[in-house]
Amino acid sequence: MTVAELLDRAKALNVMIATAESCTGGMVAAALTDIPGSSAVVDRGFVTYTNAAKQDMLGVRAETLEAHGAVSEEVAREMAEGALAHSQAQLAVSITGIAGPGGSEFKPEGRVCFGLAVTGRPTLTETVEFGAAGRANVRRAARDHALKLLENGLSELA
Repeated sequence: MTVAELLDRAKALNVMIATAESCTGGMVAAALTDIPGSSAVVDRGFVTYTNAAKQDMLGVRAETLEAHGAVSEEVAREMAEGALAHSQAQLAVSITGIAGPGGSEFKPEGRVCFGLAVTGRPTLTETVEFGAAGRANVRRAARDHALKLLENGLSELA
């Protein structure tokens, strides 16, 4: 499904979308809003690069960040749920990860955690290991994966 088709499907279902992004820095929101007419379904995007921004803008709990770190499914869950709570959207995707360079033994470069929140449904989370493919490649892969998650979320709402 193309991004334009994703937006058309959201419009047909009367679904608004929000994004909560860290390592992609707004790339998912940009991909959505590159399409004319996207304002009919894209409510807003949150770029929360720092832990403070995650807390201030999305309500991610300090305890969650301390216990699991920013790159975790637990934080991705709270980011996605926070995007729904702080928007008019019924569908939200979140991304937090290590695009590189760098990483650690415990959180390697290329690890990205995603959340998908749909009003009235349990929030889904997952971790994808894109590997040390380079910063730009990891960010693009994370963007594309998030768009696929939004497509899956729309299928749940159909």
